[in-house]
Amino acid sequence: MLTLQDREEISRGIAEGLESKAIAERIGRCPSIVSREIARHGGRDRYRAARADRTAQRARQRAKTRKIDADAYLRLVVVELLKQGWSPQQVAGRVPIDHPGDQHVRVSHEAIYGWIYALPKGELARQCLTLRSGRTRRKPAHGRAPRAPRIRGIRWIEERPADAVDRQVPGHWEGDLVVGKDGKTAVGTLVERVSRFVVLVPLAGRDAATVSEAVIDQVRGLPDVVRRSLMR
Repeated sequence: MLTLQDREEISRGIAEGLESKAIAERIGRCPSIVSREIARHGGRDRYRAARADRTAQRARQRAKTRKIDADAYLRLVVVELLKQGWSPQQVAGRVPIDHPGDQHVRVSHEAIYGWIYALPKGELARQCLTLRSGRTRRKPAHGRAPRAPRIRGIRWIEERPADAVDRQVPGHWEGDLVVGKDGKTAVGTLVERVSRFVVLVPLAGRDAATVSEAVIDQVRGLPDVVRRSLMR
């Protein structure tokens, strides 16, 4: 998408007699974009940056009818193929084969996806359309016992004291882990829920034992009144 500044540079380039390629290099765009921009807005003799920008702004604001919505026959062809289980890519490739003489019966798979995603909620199911995802359906585990937690001696958040909920009593903390670039560094953070006081915990590693020992070292020196609970 060209900006007003880009269009002003194009206008200056035209005034200097530069070719589209040279203008494109000046604004860091593809030469074909510059050529289409000039042709779309009157050619080299009539191109004006401000007028071209206003025209482009109006065109972006105007609601556009999708090709599949505008052509009832094309929509019928696409929907029928989708109902047969064809993917949008297959539909786009099949349409020219089935309708070689009808040039208006042409559509890209991107346009089909865009039309599908623009349908109102529930319309896809109402028209009996199902897109293939390529994923294997997950089988429900009926009768299977719930998995036991892998953490020994786990404490659930529901077990926290009631005075930790409304942030009125100090001493309840929230812990988090911040990982650096490429996972090479890490630091722990402890935030007191009432005062929002932050304690940074330097970490030599990210395994549970290292993090636990580092957190214990940091909170060991705190008064008992502000060491009530810690949630990760």
